[in-house]
Amino acid sequence: MTVYANMNGNSGVYAYLIKNDAICVQFNTGATYSYTYGSAGTENIEQMKSLARIGQGLNSFINRIVKKNYAAKHC
Repeated sequence: MTVYANMNGNSGVYAYLIKNDAICVQFNTGATYSYTYGSAGTENIEQMKSLARIGQGLNSFINRIVKKNYAAKHC
């Protein structure tokens, strides 16, 4: 996983892993969630990838748009 840049300094996201049709997000709590094209929609996943790469807005986007539309929760 790649450590999230957290440009604003207050994100709940710790790290992420970008896949072809998915993104895995590890939160500061240690919980990791997989979001896929099928679970959250292609446009949302592509937006999440972009936000992850720039290190800003990913946690907010998940909370506002994607919410609980994850494919799996990993412990």
